[in-house]
Order: sequence, then C-alpha cells, then structure tokens
Amino acid sequence: MPADPTALPTERTTGAPRERGRRASLAGLAGPAGRAGGRLRLGVAAIADRLIATAPRIPVRDLATLRAQFPGLTPEELADKLVAGACAGTAAVGAGVGAAAMLPAPPAMPAELAAEITGVASVEIKLIAELHEVYGLRPAGNLRQRAMACLTSWSEERGIDIAAPASLNIALGGQMKRELRQQIMKRTLRNLPNLMPFMIGAAVGAFMNRRATRRLADKVRKDLRAHQVAWDALPTPED
Repeated sequence: MPADPTALPTERTTGAPRERGRRASLAGLAGPAGRAGGRLRLGVAAIADRLIATAPRIPVRDLATLRAQFPGLTPEELADKLVAGACAGTAAVGAGVGAAAMLPAPPAMPAELAAEITGVASVEIKLIAELHEVYGLRPAGNLRQRAMACLTSWSEERGIDIAAPASLNIALGGQMKRELRQQIMKRTLRNLPNLMPFMIGAAVGAFMNRRATRRLADKVRKDLRAHQVAWDALPTPED
C-alpha cells in the first residue's frame, strides 16, 4: 500500500512530494471556496439592488386606511394586528422554501433563497412603513424618499427618528448600500438552515422567519414608542 493512498501516483514515494500534494489539495479546496464566496457577494449585491428598486413599489396603507380596515383599535392593538399579519406572511415564505429543500432533487436553491430573502424583506419593509403610520411618525419626503427611509430602517433594524433629519439616509449613498448588503448577508446566513433536506424543513423555515420578523418588529416598535405622536395630534389631510 502507498504511504498516502490519496496522493497522486508521482507523489507517493517521498515525504517532500507528499507534502506538495497536500498543499496542492488545500489550494484546490480554497479555489472553489473563493469562487463560491465571490458568487455569494455578487448575489448579495444583486438582491440589494433589487430591494432598492422594489421598495418604492411596495403598497403601504396610510393611517386613515388602516383605521378604516381595523376600526375601534388602539395604536398598540393595531400594531399587534400588523405584526401578526407580517409574521404569517414571512412564515409562509419560509415554509415554501423549506418544503422545496425536502425534494429529492431541489430546484435552483440559490434562486429559491434569493426569492425568499426578497419576499421576506418586502413583507418586513411594508410592516415597518405601516408601523410608522400607526405611531404617527411617517417619514418626510415623497414616496421614493419615504420608501428609502423605511429601507434604511429595515437594514438597520431600528425605527426612524423623524425629528433628526440626519438619521434619514434617503440619499441612497454608498454607506446605505454597504449597510443594506451587510444586512442581506446576515439574512442569507440566517436562512441557510431552511435549505437542509430534513422532513421538518417547512416547519423550520416558517418558525425561523416568524421569529425573526417578530424580533425585528419589537425593535422597531420600541424606538417608535419613544417618539410616538397621538392620533388626535396629527394634522388632518385637509391641513
């Protein structure tokens, strides 16, 4: 038997060639890993760009519409309703990807994962925008500027302080894009277990997304409560 059965035939005779064989094997492993990391970074950048383009098109209900759809509720009760609905939505997205991972030959999982991240983010961005409406803290600016403010809120997992204009990073500069990409990277890593081919994949995916959305909502609501504006103190649409 050769000293190193895994070495190349010309490298099975002396210690030095075997060592070169080991180094070559490590280099071979590092190459694909490096290429995979590069593809992941490109994928994250593409998802970030997709979210930036999608955010202004996410339908957001204003306070009047929300109060009409949920009459008689206090701000906290209304916020609870919104959070519950968003958790159900992101859980459904996670369950879909988790179920796909259970298939004997899963579909294009990188595409599935990208779709999950985008879908979950869209639900959570909508939730953040509507929570700001409920707490009387609609961001300033036009539709796109408000959408970018809520996208920043989502990427930083905090509420928007509308009393501090500097905190509204609506210029969409390089800093916001970097922060957004970092947040998407964290979401990607968080959702990787959904792709494991276990029979509980769908349940795990739903549970993880529901828990993460609720945790995000708790953080944002804590910030918004500190600056909440009572409904009767808000200007009427005629104003």
